[in-house]
Amino acid sequence: MGRDTFHQIGLLKASSGGRGKDGAPIITFPEFAGFSEIPDEDFLNVVTYLTSIPSLEAASIGFIIIIDRRRDKWSAVKASLTRIAGAFPGNLQLVFVLRPSRFIQRAIADIGIKLYRDDFKMKVPIIMLNSVSDLHGYIDKCQLTRELGGTLEYGHSQWIHHRTAIENFAMTVKTTAQMLQTFGTDLAETELPNDVQCTEELLSAHTDHHSKLKDELKLAVKQGATLLTCIREPVTRSANSKLSPDELENVATVERLLAQLDETEKAFDQFWTKHHLKLEQCLQLRHFEHDFREVKLTLDNLMEAQAGFSDIGDSVTRVEHLLREQKQLEEKGQEPLEKAQTLALHGEQLIQNNHYAVDSIRPKCVELRRICDDFTNETKKKYDILGKSLELHKQLDKASQWCEAGIYLLASQAVDKCQSQEGAETALVEIEKFLATAKEHQLSNPKEILQKLEDVQEMFDKRQVSLKKLAAKQTRPVQPVAPHPESSPKRASPKTTRPAGVGGPLISAFRYSIQYYSTPYFFSFSHIINELIETERVYVEELQSIIEGYASEMDNPSLLHLIPSVLQNKKDILFGNLPEIYEFHNRIFLKELENCIENPELLARCFLKRKEDLQIYEKYCQNKPRSEALWRQCGDSIFFQECQRKLDHKLSLDAYLLKPVQRITKYQLLLKEMLKCSKNSEGTAELEEALATVLDIIKSVNDSMHQIAITGYEGDVSELGKLLMQGSFNVWTDHKKGHNKVKDLARFKPMQRHLFLYTKMLLFCKKREENTDGHEKTASYSFKNSLKMSTVGITENVKGDNKKFEIWYNGREEVYIIQASSVELKNTWISEIRKVLTGQLEACRGKTRCDLMMLPSSCSCV
Repeated sequence: MGRDTFHQIGLLKASSGGRGKDGAPIITFPEFAGFSEIPDEDFLNVVTYLTSIPSLEAASIGFIIIIDRRRDKWSAVKASLTRIAGAFPGNLQLVFVLRPSRFIQRAIADIGIKLYRDDFKMKVPIIMLNSVSDLHGYIDKCQLTRELGGTLEYGHSQWIHHRTAIENFAMTVKTTAQMLQTFGTDLAETELPNDVQCTEELLSAHTDHHSKLKDELKLAVKQGATLLTCIREPVTRSANSKLSPDELENVATVERLLAQLDETEKAFDQFWTKHHLKLEQCLQLRHFEHDFREVKLTLDNLMEAQAGFSDIGDSVTRVEHLLREQKQLEEKGQEPLEKAQTLALHGEQLIQNNHYAVDSIRPKCVELRRICDDFTNETKKKYDILGKSLELHKQLDKASQWCEAGIYLLASQAVDKCQSQEGAETALVEIEKFLATAKEHQLSNPKEILQKLEDVQEMFDKRQVSLKKLAAKQTRPVQPVAPHPESSPKRASPKTTRPAGVGGPLISAFRYSIQYYSTPYFFSFSHIINELIETERVYVEELQSIIEGYASEMDNPSLLHLIPSVLQNKKDILFGNLPEIYEFHNRIFLKELENCIENPELLARCFLKRKEDLQIYEKYCQNKPRSEALWRQCGDSIFFQECQRKLDHKLSLDAYLLKPVQRITKYQLLLKEMLKCSKNSEGTAELEEALATVLDIIKSVNDSMHQIAITGYEGDVSELGKLLMQGSFNVWTDHKKGHNKVKDLARFKPMQRHLFLYTKMLLFCKKREENTDGHEKTASYSFKNSLKMSTVGITENVKGDNKKFEIWYNGREEVYIIQASSVELKNTWISEIRKVLTGQLEACRGKTRCDLMMLPSSCSCV
């Protein structure tokens, strides 16, 4: 309410706070000469405000209006009633009119009220009173002010002061609530920053704003409490005093506003607590991410430096130097590793404290621990390799020294002294003493050193034989002996200059070893077999790790909470028949391949013998699309990340689930390489048959992958026999029963059809390609038509195109002209179809012979 409206209330002196006998609020319109001059808008504002002050309960009873016009004229009475009838916004109960006291005006009023009562359009009684004593019959004196002969204490200036204060306080409450709501909206719409500094600034700004609003709230509460004290001041001052109904309404209004303010504050505090917690957690997260990036960068540099230590040394000195460098790197990495472990522990604490960004923090903790474990494991491997390298080089040095000493001993034995029996025996003793030290230098490592030791040993053996002959009694003249150790007659002598300190036979031995192991057949064939067996062992180990590290962990009760709901009870879909594949390779195939190390000729038989067993890959590949679809839904879950960390796998599970598909292809490549090495040699035929077996398995797997994509076929595909061929063709149709127009159209416009040839049926399908979840296109085949192979015929050549052939049905009632992409493909299909038809014919003839054999001997058909 504005000051002008309160001024008008003062002129009207409208609300004293009195109540009727039933609690109805009383509004008084005192005598006022300028009543008719008050604008209608101001009058409406006044009465609207006065009717809004009482409680809803009191207002619902209805208002009592007292119009005091004792000193006025009938025109004033009429004007008052007209305004009230036209503008009073509340619920009216009674209207009392203290009529003019002068005789003439009273008479006019009596007549006027009778004449104009209907014009006032009031649905409540209008009671005309001659005096205030008449009014006392309707309303108790204690509810009327002194002007109306009552005892109610009413100070109009105090009433306006209280109402003004209440209105100001209500505006303060409203403004404060709006400020809190606006701030809350701003907080809710605020995007969380991505760096530490901005997050700290935002947290500080929001905290300062919150503090200022809390101060505003305290001032508002203080204002309301002060106002409440002022209103209750009469009761506080005198125990006998009582607040009027109007004052009680003011108290209730202020208390209601204070309660509203308190509720607003509580709601805001609750919201602020959550927002402040989220800001603090955001700041914690940004600090964690900042520290993670720094630690990760340091660890990556550390791992890169460690990866650079690929050298294992070529001498004792070099290896010892590498060990010192590795030690320095390990010491350098201690501090970053401790920081990483501490940061991972801090991340786990954040997760335990119900941080909102658990899905962001947990993978980083896993990554930190994985890198720490990788560095520790790699360091251990480096020390192990370098330690073995150091020991080996020490042994090599000793072995080399022994070889050089042996060569020197042989070269230093004078030939002329060895011609006698005594000289030969002496030289023989020297050799035997020297050979006794050979056991100290036996190695099981590089072939070159072993060959060197063997060559030196061989030289001593030959010298021993020569000396023993000389030491024995001679029956013929002694022939001169060359002044250097003998070389093997089977080995070529060196063509290059001999290094200082090394004998010619030793170089010859080395060269022979290199030539022998470098021959194309020996090196390639043995290398391929070794590679096949080694990769088979790795393959079996990988399958075992998948089954034990992933599949079995899905049944681990301690990890059930990490398994996504979409993966529950779907282990068989994700892994297919992988356990079956593992059991076959681990128990059977690997052992059979290992037997081929000593007998390479048995290798091809392994594949031929296990042709049926290798069909398990067909089942695995048929399940692969379902497995991949399931992986796309849950592959990034914490469960798989944790399993990968424990297994120390560099690749995720989906890469290892491709291993069976890659393995069957690997067999094909290795068998092809073996055929190249063993061309025109014994066992080539069996190798070719083994390769054909593997290719047939790959084709069968490929065909089955297409077969499972057939849609719309109402029968059971498994009842159609073996799938022999599948492929896409251009197809024309020519049906005798069809309309001529259809025949003409069919003759010129081919259909794109994908054919599936079974032993019992030929299916015509339409190929469709669809994108699935943003991944590569997958093909499906909509079934269109089928022909029973027992009722079809074939025309192998079609005039005008050597890539076309015909398949007809029911004596050419239906003809399908099929165009292949090449003549070779056409011939392959014709050959397969001819085999099917020939097989059916032979089966039919066989059945006929059996039926004839079952006939009685008296039958005329026999």
